[in-house]
Amino acid sequence: MGCCTGRCSLICLCALQLLSALERQIFDFLGFQWAPILGNFLHIIVVILGLFGTIQYRPRYIVVYTVWTALWVTWNVFIICFYLEVGGLSKDTDLMTFNISVHRSWWREHGPGCVRRVLPPSAHGMMDDYTYVSVTGCIVDFQYLEVIHSAVQILLSENLATRLGHERLPM
Repeated sequence: MGCCTGRCSLICLCALQLLSALERQIFDFLGFQWAPILGNFLHIIVVILGLFGTIQYRPRYIVVYTVWTALWVTWNVFIICFYLEVGGLSKDTDLMTFNISVHRSWWREHGPGCVRRVLPPSAHGMMDDYTYVSVTGCIVDFQYLEVIHSAVQILLSENLATRLGHERLPM
């Protein structure tokens, strides 16, 4: 008999996925990325539901979680395609902010090794104008950091889906 049952490893994977989603939610809030914030919020709720279903042997909750996992993987594949500019997608659009702000990914200006310089606005009369930000010296470009975040979410979801496929919970 192993030291960790299938149910135990499922709970651990759910906890890891929850921590990863919370971390991602924080950085999306910092970048005012409203579409990912909404998706992360729903994901956190469903992961908690799946965790509860696993602990309390509630198969219906696990079915809801399983269906959500397929949608979550699809969403993360879209995020990867968006930041890698696959097809007609462009990472420079306001799609992730629902066109209500000019913010972009937080990692664009604050990535590892990035040197951020704020230049003053060109016209003195425009106080509410956004300043131009110059970013240089990034070790990893922001789009690759966003792709890594999505890839981690996909890997955790796939591990959970595989574990759910092998776990037999009483109905």
